[in-house]
Amino acid sequence: MAVGSMTAFLTVSVLLLLVPGADWAYAIAAGLRDRSVIPAVGGLMLGYVALTVVVVAGVAAVVAGTPSLLTALTVLGAGYLLWLGVATLRRPSVPGAAAEAPAGLGPARVLLQGAGTSGLNPKGLLLYVSLLPQFVDRHGTWPVALQTGTLGVLHVAACGVVYFGVGTLARRVLRARPSVARTVSRLSGVAMVGIGAFLLVERLVAA
Repeated sequence: MAVGSMTAFLTVSVLLLLVPGADWAYAIAAGLRDRSVIPAVGGLMLGYVALTVVVVAGVAAVVAGTPSLLTALTVLGAGYLLWLGVATLRRPSVPGAAAEAPAGLGPARVLLQGAGTSGLNPKGLLLYVSLLPQFVDRHGTWPVALQTGTLGVLHVAACGVVYFGVGTLARRVLRARPSVARTVSRLSGVAMVGIGAFLLVERLVAA
């Protein structure tokens, strides 16, 4: 696989990751709430690993081409974002609040929430389906599945760097501003609710 193709894909991937969305909202909320953003970012990366496996296995194309499956996935993902957004609004995160967090909100739960945020987002699945094939050389020496998996791994790595930066920056910048941090956390919750509602309405109207 040509290095140029991987570099071009990585550039596009980073540019897309820099556009705020549900993943950003989750990373910011985790950065304000938890002692470390690593579990949250690891969860987001895990979700994209799952999407990479789905794409390599060819399942993504089947889902994208089956309206009923895509609708079901969208409703599930939108419902999850709505639930997570409402939970964030009910308990806005502030730096240093980790010690006051419920005992159930441990690293494992944060990891799973992150995986759900990215892995259940149907926009991410469709992005993989539409974007990755454009950088795959079907006549190259590498098998198509290997090329697709490599590009997916590059995207996962880029996710880790960008979202770790987002979560850490949110925590450091807002550490001494609890009221502003609480407002930003609420905005993150609103963003998740808004994105979930948009996905839900968009898919149900199209169905």
